[in-house]
Amino acid sequence: MADELVAGHGQVVAAYFDPGTSRRIPWRQRPQAARLMAAASSPESAIDAIVVGEYERAFTGTQFSTLYTWCTRHGIQLWLPETGGPVDLGNRDHRALMALLATQSQREVLRARHRVLAAMHNQATQQGRYLGGRPPYGYRLVDAGPHPNPADARWGRRLQRLAPDPRTAPHVLWMFRQRLAGHSVASIARHLNERGVPCPSSADPDRNRHRTRGAWTLRTVAVILANPRYTGRQTWNRRTTGTEGPASMPALSAKMAHSPLVTEQDFVTAQQIRATRPARDGRVHRFALAGLIHCGVCDRRLDSHWNHGRPTYRCRHGHTSTQRAGQPRSKTLYIREDHLIDELNIQLGDEGNDGHATPELDRPRHRRVAAALRNSGKIIVYDGAGWRLEEIDSS
Repeated sequence: MADELVAGHGQVVAAYFDPGTSRRIPWRQRPQAARLMAAASSPESAIDAIVVGEYERAFTGTQFSTLYTWCTRHGIQLWLPETGGPVDLGNRDHRALMALLATQSQREVLRARHRVLAAMHNQATQQGRYLGGRPPYGYRLVDAGPHPNPADARWGRRLQRLAPDPRTAPHVLWMFRQRLAGHSVASIARHLNERGVPCPSSADPDRNRHRTRGAWTLRTVAVILANPRYTGRQTWNRRTTGTEGPASMPALSAKMAHSPLVTEQDFVTAQQIRATRPARDGRVHRFALAGLIHCGVCDRRLDSHWNHGRPTYRCRHGHTSTQRAGQPRSKTLYIREDHLIDELNIQLGDEGNDGHATPELDRPRHRRVAAALRNSGKIIVYDGAGWRLEEIDSS
């Protein structure tokens, strides 16, 4: 297209292409485009025009107007096939054409994104293909043969699949056995730390350079127990982006794609164990002041904690049940909600106080006090010796 456009007007002295670079990236951040701009602006340059063969592959958004301004400042023409020669934004027809091309370019970006995501979704669900990313803890990557696309196969590209890692797979099996036996996620993480089992960031540091923690956490164990890949089925896009189309649909392969570490029945059972256990009396425990009480010692929010049939709040100052018992730490803070409600009623001037402390959280008094705190933008700060009200720092 570029050669045909300049035929009879000049010749192409150099070609610049940025394969594999998104058109959303500004020209100065594209390797070849940046080289072109540097060469064209050099005092010794013989370039007097930049010819773009296809607008949609070169620009999106406001990139064209930015480059046009740069070209005008350096005395360089910008040619497009759609205008049959140099672009002149002083021409009303050219301005309208550029606006239309910008819209088409954005539509092409969306089409390409949709096609790629739809293809990846189908490859994961129908073929069970591994589509990249870090292998989950307990698996390693092995060769799966040549690429099914003949062109890619000729270039030497090969597929990969997941296979059990003899070093870490036994630990995954142990975690599921412990969970199926009724053990909590916290106790599983604590026992892994006590036994010195390497966590994912320690077992595979090259693929986890962004992680620095060397111990198991509640979230790490919970993520492993909730990953359906351990049933032998391939997954993709489990953490959706909230958009429509293929990007919003998590993919699960219809057939086994690799060796399973747990059966599907055991996996489903483990997910059911993760559900919140009901209280003995069948009621749902509610905490009116949840998130409104902060520790005056370490500035953390107090955890909601049901104790002796009453709603209470506690702060363990960063200590979690994944750590060994007996490690030195500050004394845990406890405070009862009913005691706070009585005192807050007086300080906030709640006329609805009936004068009787109660752990029942469906009474209007508890809701009124919590609503008054939130509406006033205040929190409770408790340090073990007493409490005070403070304004929420919005910064």
